[in-house]
Amino acid sequence: MIDPADLEHCKASIRTGSYSFHAASRLLPGRVRDPALALYAFCRLTDDAVDLTHEKTEAVLMLGERLDAIYRGQPRNTPTDRAFAAVVEDFEMPRTLPEALLEGMAWDAMEKRYHTLSDVYAYSARVAAAVGVMMTVLMRVRCPHALARACDLGVAMQLTNIARDVGEDARARRIYLPLDWLAQAGIDIEAFFDNPRPTREIRKLTRRLIADANRLYFRSEPGVAALPFACRPGIFAARNIYGGIGREVARRHYDSINTRAYTTKGQKIGWLIQSTLETLVVSVMPRSAVLYGKPLPECAYLVEAAAERLPSDNPWGEGRAGELIAVLAQLEAKRRQAQPVAALVEERKRAI
Repeated sequence: MIDPADLEHCKASIRTGSYSFHAASRLLPGRVRDPALALYAFCRLTDDAVDLTHEKTEAVLMLGERLDAIYRGQPRNTPTDRAFAAVVEDFEMPRTLPEALLEGMAWDAMEKRYHTLSDVYAYSARVAAAVGVMMTVLMRVRCPHALARACDLGVAMQLTNIARDVGEDARARRIYLPLDWLAQAGIDIEAFFDNPRPTREIRKLTRRLIADANRLYFRSEPGVAALPFACRPGIFAARNIYGGIGREVARRHYDSINTRAYTTKGQKIGWLIQSTLETLVVSVMPRSAVLYGKPLPECAYLVEAAAERLPSDNPWGEGRAGELIAVLAQLEAKRRQAQPVAALVEERKRAI
């Protein structure tokens, strides 16, 4: 159980640092909302520790030590670490998931750039999809199909963030757009950093990223119906709020340099109401086949880490290794059965 004082600290940090999540979390049931606040507080701490310091490498290494202490059951004596340690223990949170988030932060500390859209997906898998999978675990859902769609939603949200922050990132000499897109558009990165302008080419790339995010938002929606009924409005709200940010970018003609898209309190309230109605609709609709689509390849390891392990019919073990051992065992049994017959044949030959 999370200590109430630690939980209050987490709530305060989310309330002032993540308006979109704070709004969406209001629609989650308490049994999910409280551990989710602890989770997001830890994720926010991780993000800020890297973004708000010049010693990014030291910050990442320190976070690695804190995460290691949490999984040893000896968290640092801070409200955020104690609260997240309680979540890890209560929900048996696979370590791969927060470690993926930490790896994404390490990539930021290294100022890594991404050559292809797949590379951007790989980054988004770590800093966003991993959080979506952890949220699904908090709902006590380990279905691989639901987890795959949670990854779609996380990646879509991160693509929206990247599209919204093109100008802000450029002024900090950061770039998250795929480098091959920039090369195809004839954009010199250093020249763009020196003078960020919403040129036609940059706006086209921003539009392309928003379009891909919208595709993934669509893929994610059937996964919401696989979640507990009480959890669905909160997840729809998160999807609608971030989708709304993307629409604001589009409304500004994909200029994320001169202005930064944001949503108003009134819009958020409207999306919260819409999310409740969508929950009622999906509850009576037949399940979409999109639910069963494969996860993005860049997210597959997150799904594998969190998915429920079903009992195996193979006594030799699971996966390809178990299958091979089973085949070899069958050959060995066949050889042993054949030995008495062969001996009998030799005996008959000698008798003749």
